Amino acid sequence: MIDHRAVIDSSAEIHETAIVGPYSIIGANVQIEAETWIGPHVVVQGPTRIGKKNKIYQFASIGDIPQDKKYGGEDTLLEIGNENVIREYTTINRGTVQGGGVTRMGHHNWIMAYVHIAHDCIVGHHTTFANNASLAGHATIGDYATLGGYALVAQFCSVGTYGFCSVASVIHKDVPPYVLVAGHMAKPVGINHVGLRRANFSEEVIRKLRNAYKLLYRQGLRFEDSVKELKRLAEKSSEVQIFLDFLENSSRGIIR
Repeated sequence: MIDHRAVIDSSAEIHETAIVGPYSIIGANVQIEAETWIGPHVVVQGPTRIGKKNKIYQFASIGDIPQDKKYGGEDTLLEIGNENVIREYTTINRGTVQGGGVTRMGHHNWIMAYVHIAHDCIVGHHTTFANNASLAGHATIGDYATLGGYALVAQFCSVGTYGFCSVASVIHKDVPPYVLVAGHMAKPVGINHVGLRRANFSEEVIRKLRNAYKLLYRQGLRFEDSVKELKRLAEKSSEVQIFLDFLENSSRGIIR
């Protein structure tokens, strides 16, 4: 299952059902689990762990050293879960000691061509990154979030679950769950109702999230006063509670 033209370090651990295409390079301390497909001309450097049933396309660079001047050659890590699709020319860097030592991607993510995921980023499950979307270091992307083409997420920023960042948007602060943002710099434009309907959220839940959005963005309230009102809504909605928890735990501050 390993093409004879591939270059494999002797310390790499590759499951017998994994596939490695021609001219790919698998470096030291790389682990590749069952049924993962590594296309031609892919470079995977370690320490990197890649789970099951992933597809990594040609010319991707996976697990190379972080683009950070603080990096001093430490054995930091990249972890990739199961059933992700990582398309052409994507670059995913390992972590730094200062950032916790690991870059991590979950399961079932759809990563299109030319995406960059920098050191110490945490990417959840079922996300979509359109072409040329980029994460600076220490960014966090929640489950089911979407980044449009050329969207840029600044360092230490977070995008909440089901957040939607429109094409070419520049994310300079945190994007709350379920919110759609657009522009340079990005501004909130409403609830991600299309994504929520596609995910089979009920109209009642969407209505409650719209009310939460209005309290935060449309009533002219101070942030602290919005949070007080949202606590009342959250008592009757787990989704609003997720929205509220994100606001209360945001270290960068939210896009407003």
